[in-house]
Amino acid sequence: MHRIQAALLAISLALCPSAQGQHGAALPASPDRDTADIQQVMESFHRAVVAHDGQRVASLFVADGSTWFNVLSDEAFAAARARMPSATKVKHSSFAEFSKFVSTSTSALNPQHTHVQIHTDGVIASVYFDFVFLIDGKPQNRGSETWQLVKAADGWRIAAITYSSNPPA
Repeated sequence: MHRIQAALLAISLALCPSAQGQHGAALPASPDRDTADIQQVMESFHRAVVAHDGQRVASLFVADGSTWFNVLSDEAFAAARARMPSATKVKHSSFAEFSKFVSTSTSALNPQHTHVQIHTDGVIASVYFDFVFLIDGKPQNRGSETWQLVKAADGWRIAAITYSSNPPA
């Protein structure tokens, strides 16, 4: 009888996604482990952008339904409107467009993240940080950014990115 119970427990643990790590190894659920895994997603994003690996960037996102919003600061919006009266304050884009930019750019790209704050319950997460996006070593944009992540069966995926935009004048 004990062997049957032990076997059932082993099968239950093997089938329970929350009891497995990103590579299928049994891991206890813990905020520290989730935070480390989310930090790994951020590091993978950075390495992929620097390496111009748009395919890797895209693989970090939920394939269907991910959102991407760029919101101009009031100052940036006023400057954009002065140049082009039809400019919009909130621009919707996609990870696919960003991934294509990463893959096709011939410039050195380097997104820098500081003041990173991660909040998670082990199933969903939000990451908030300040950023400077360098192109050929020069700041091309800066602001604050938030990522919404979900823990899929194969690990953490980015579901949404929204960032404020303060490009140089």
